Amino acid sequence: MRTAARVSDLGYAAAWRLIRLLPRRWALRSFEIAADRAARGGGPDQLRRNLSRVLGTTPDAVPDDLVRESLRSYARYWCEAFRLPSMDPVRLAETIESSATGIEHIRDAVARGAGVVLALPHSGNWDLAGVWVVRRLGTPTVVAERLAPESLFQRFVRFRESLGFEIIPLTGVETPPYDQLIARLRQGRIVGLLGERDLSGAGVPVDFFGESATMPPGPAKLAIETGAPLLPVHCWFTPDGWGFDIGAPIDTTGGVTPTTQRLADRFATGIAAHPADWHMLQPLWTADFSAERLARIEARRSRSR
Repeated sequence: MRTAARVSDLGYAAAWRLIRLLPRRWALRSFEIAADRAARGGGPDQLRRNLSRVLGTTPDAVPDDLVRESLRSYARYWCEAFRLPSMDPVRLAETIESSATGIEHIRDAVARGAGVVLALPHSGNWDLAGVWVVRRLGTPTVVAERLAPESLFQRFVRFRESLGFEIIPLTGVETPPYDQLIARLRQGRIVGLLGERDLSGAGVPVDFFGESATMPPGPAKLAIETGAPLLPVHCWFTPDGWGFDIGAPIDTTGGVTPTTQRLADRFATGIAAHPADWHMLQPLWTADFSAERLARIEARRSRSR
């Protein structure tokens, strides 16, 4: 296991050095070829199951073309991630701003001085949304899942810090991430969270595309406790660039559960509009969870009662 993790780390290190040296067209084409190979035989089962919920059909009825385009979109994200350190951030911010909608929502929120919670699904290139925030509004604070080995985790931390982000590890820190995020918001700072995948196993039950799922309570809790606006952000790819939409503030009345449901509904709208750009290859719906994971969730809920 350690050997495999080390090989993975070295692979990422090589990609960050080499992919940026290739012409953009060559780099993208090489990643597309890899995605097309992954799509052979129907593609990853979990991706197909997830897309079937978005389309309201069965996994077998999900078009093969959509699975292939989804894998190409995911590959494009990684290709751009490896090339980002050599891309011009000023020009990127200008390009993003020219195509983004709803920018007034985040500017109005920043002007209030109460901090801002940006919640995003794993769609399009969310790192570029952060690049725009850095160039136009200041340093955003984001939470990073701790990867193994530690060298790989630190490599991703350095990558996002090079873009201008402040990184708070999800685990392994003296001060809990939630407390640190509360402090940043009370300083009037911007916090960005990927918000549809529950990593803790203590998520909020929501209805997502008509089925039961769980989503992290963090975005709703932070907004409710600090009074910071909760803005849903959606990112997607266009043939020649990127699309971004910053939604109007989420209504936080009624507590964490209804607020998280409203956020899930906004996510669903964006994902349905751009299903190929939603990079979710892991189980998200309760029906796909293993018996072991369901037992852990129930144990946590029992302890919190």
